[in-house]
Amino acid sequence: MKRFRRHGHESHRDKLKQELFQFNKTVEHGFPHQPSALSYSPSLELLAIGTRSGAIKLYGAPGVEFMGLHDENAAVTQVHFLPNQVELVTLLDDNSLHMWTLRAHQGLSELLEIGRFTLTGPPGAPPSVTRVTAVLAHSSGELLLLGTEGGHVFIVEVPGFRELEERNISLDQMASSVPDDYIGRRNLEHVEALQENPVNPDQVVIGYGRGLVVIWDLVKQCALQHIPATQQLESVWWTEDGQHILSSHSDGSYCRWIVGEGDVNEDEKSDIPYGHFPCKAISKIVQLPTEKGPPFVLFSGGMPRASYGDRHCITVIHSKTHVALDFTSRIIDFFVIRDGPQHKGHPSALVVLVEEELVVIDLQTDGWPVIQTPYLVPLHSSAITCSHHVSAIPLKLWERVTAAGSLQKTHYSKKPWPITGGQNLAPDPPQRDLLLTGHEDGTVRFWDASGVCLNPMYKLSTAGVFHTDADPNDNMNSGSEGEWPPFRKVGCFDPYSDDPRLGIQKIHLCKYSGYLTVAGTAGQILVLELNDEAAEQTVEAKIVDLLQGQEGFRWKGHTRLDMREEPVLSPPGFQPFCLVQCQPPAVVTALTLHSEWKLVAFGTSHGFGLFDYQQKNTVFVKCTLNPSDQLAMEGPLSRVKSIKKSLRQSFRRIRRSRVSLRKHHINNAAKLQEANARLEAELAEMELAPVQRKIEARSSDDSFTGLVRTLYFADTFLSDSAHNTPSLWAGTNGGCVFAYMLRLPNVEHRADEPVTAQQAKEIQLMHRAPVVGIVILDGHGVPLPEPLEVAHDLARSPDMHGLHHLLVISEEQFKVFTLPKVSAKMKLKLTALDGSRVRRAGVAWFGSNRSEDYCESGLVVLTNQGDLHVVSLPNVKMQVHYPCIRREDVSGIASCVFTKHGQGFYLISPSEFERFSLSTRHVVEPRSLVEVPLYSASSNQCSSQPDGVTRYPHSRRVMEHALLNDESEYLRDRCNKAIVSCTRPLFGSKKLLQLY
Repeated sequence: MKRFRRHGHESHRDKLKQELFQFNKTVEHGFPHQPSALSYSPSLELLAIGTRSGAIKLYGAPGVEFMGLHDENAAVTQVHFLPNQVELVTLLDDNSLHMWTLRAHQGLSELLEIGRFTLTGPPGAPPSVTRVTAVLAHSSGELLLLGTEGGHVFIVEVPGFRELEERNISLDQMASSVPDDYIGRRNLEHVEALQENPVNPDQVVIGYGRGLVVIWDLVKQCALQHIPATQQLESVWWTEDGQHILSSHSDGSYCRWIVGEGDVNEDEKSDIPYGHFPCKAISKIVQLPTEKGPPFVLFSGGMPRASYGDRHCITVIHSKTHVALDFTSRIIDFFVIRDGPQHKGHPSALVVLVEEELVVIDLQTDGWPVIQTPYLVPLHSSAITCSHHVSAIPLKLWERVTAAGSLQKTHYSKKPWPITGGQNLAPDPPQRDLLLTGHEDGTVRFWDASGVCLNPMYKLSTAGVFHTDADPNDNMNSGSEGEWPPFRKVGCFDPYSDDPRLGIQKIHLCKYSGYLTVAGTAGQILVLELNDEAAEQTVEAKIVDLLQGQEGFRWKGHTRLDMREEPVLSPPGFQPFCLVQCQPPAVVTALTLHSEWKLVAFGTSHGFGLFDYQQKNTVFVKCTLNPSDQLAMEGPLSRVKSIKKSLRQSFRRIRRSRVSLRKHHINNAAKLQEANARLEAELAEMELAPVQRKIEARSSDDSFTGLVRTLYFADTFLSDSAHNTPSLWAGTNGGCVFAYMLRLPNVEHRADEPVTAQQAKEIQLMHRAPVVGIVILDGHGVPLPEPLEVAHDLARSPDMHGLHHLLVISEEQFKVFTLPKVSAKMKLKLTALDGSRVRRAGVAWFGSNRSEDYCESGLVVLTNQGDLHVVSLPNVKMQVHYPCIRREDVSGIASCVFTKHGQGFYLISPSEFERFSLSTRHVVEPRSLVEVPLYSASSNQCSSQPDGVTRYPHSRRVMEHALLNDESEYLRDRCNKAIVSCTRPLFGSKKLLQLY
């Protein structure tokens, strides 16, 4: 390649790097790991989820996403939006409060932390005095009420987090007002619940753990009413008309209390919905009115303890309809979205956050069906076992997959997604991309990975081809008529696999022909074809013996799956027509498909083979098993036993060495000190050099040397430089590369004459490092195109006049050989640079962000250190290097998959993909704007303050946000009017007036 000199500034090559490469972690797809808190802002129409790792995530309309991370390594226990504002408050389990805002910057919003606060009690006070247990964001937008474990209620002004000591409600102050006949009046326990009167913001209800509920006047600073419940309190709810308070309790009961003058002695209604036997607590209760007819009553928990104590349920009661929604995991929280102005109309959707998924129920459609979520989909509904990305899907294939998927979604509600906050300003995706995930239950799920939202498109199940323990008539949503409680299963999280052998290990989709091949844990390889109509057909099976009759070996692992001999009914979509079953039934470790040649190649720890799926015949089989490799005969189940055995031996050796060390400790102490001193002196004299790992030749007796790591089809030169021929290349764990020359019949005779193969080359790498990738470069140094890519005019024909090169990617180095002689030309040793090993490699195209016509191909590499490298082709020079994944995150590194345009995905948790980009041109990231809610005349109701001043809620907050974030002139004008309307400046307003 032409070299460019430096002339006192950046070279041309450095400038080109800036145009091509730029590393960004762009968006997280999937469901947040270990969610711990939920909140919703009706004015912003945004959903917030906090997690145990300290993350806070906001979601609005599809594509509107924000994420923040607390500096503290603490779980988020509560999230509260400030009413009618763009701020929210989070409470962590270290008792710290944090203020966040959605700040507008250059036309886009960003989530920023703008303050933090921790309550401090009087000197010598126990921590329980200030340990926050309940938070109420007052409708004025300027106050937080903080209930504590010690029974106190602190009032704090926001956003400055200034404690208003004169307005605090102490436990002694409250206890002195409790009626004498209330049992245990001075043992009120912690503040369990705080809620504002919907019709009078000067009144709040305070619920104590012991059961006492008190209505408190914030202006008069006195108790207006006591509600002496005797059961342990779980939650309270003030009805919208302000006339009733509902309280739920630990014994599975809930009570309805009349709000009025004087203390309440008896409740209007007490009910244990699932009694008379002992029931679990009702942790939350909500009652919402409807336009006409009875209200909705919703509560979580309350199930009979002995019979259904393990169920996670939310009960919905409306008129004569009573349903116990049975969820797949523990309920974190729920809320209800309502229609109409100010979101005060008919309940439209129930949003439930459980530990493993988000479920949204349509409350306006008969039967209350589930609404399909456009994001937060539980990718791990069955554990992810592999991934496969396909870029630039043709429109016809996309439409056919979408149509097949829509037939699977008939049970979902037709209502649109109800959370619609913010504006998605991201440009439309330039192409259609698919992400395919294989799962432990034998399913392959197709995801629209074109944009910010990872949308589910279609699900393929392979279990129907085999006999399993699953009952095909089992319906999760079916319930017995008249059953009590009236359960209804909801949610799709199901981590239990009927048979672990069904697990998908490798996937390969040809986007041009519609052929798909998937391989599993028990050596099964299915070939499928896309069909728009349902079909019933027999799947033809071929058993392939990879040991080729070698004696002395006995497979100790799992047995192969039993295939159905009768015809299999397949719905529209991908339908299996051929099965290849490897013997022994070991995990398939490599798979590739060539749809133009109608061939599929597969490999396991015992060897590899080539199958002609047009004629349904095995072309050839190659055994790569080392005779001394006993572990390859045991399989994963037996391997667990051997690991336990080796661990026991290791612990015995450690114990023996400790005994001997004690005996010689005194004698060796002086020698050890001397050796350490000598070593320190030598290190001080040494110059710091790059970290290197000594490359040692690996023994051929190492375990799993025959394991096939990669397979590659290519039309290249193997016999001589004048005649190109189809070929198959295979790389093993022992550093061996096999090349087979293939002879394909003419198109007219392709269905009749057999495909033949002949081994042409065998390369043994010097250090026997595992081969993780093989690429062949044409005469211009460009990687060969994919099958059928040239035929569809999506790639240039490869150069067949110049010399082809073979690039072998091992764990330790990249080595280029000339073809057909297979002589070494150049290499790049990764281990000599930083001691890393290659874990993933793929070819990507990098387009310039300044020139539409310019692009380069490069090799994208992920190492065991979690670092990303881009290596130039064909001269294998290191271009850029970025840290990406923590080296301790072994599962994240193992799950990484690259795209053809410089992006990638890896699992940051069992349920979330992190998406990243190495390209300046192809970046998929949220670009969203959330505007400040402008209060209307109906919402801007005045409230009288103690000093007789009329205050307009939210005026200062709207003004502050507009002035500090330079919003539109229209909004600034509204702020100016709001300032004039206030008869006195509020906290912080003078400074803002000066700014204005």
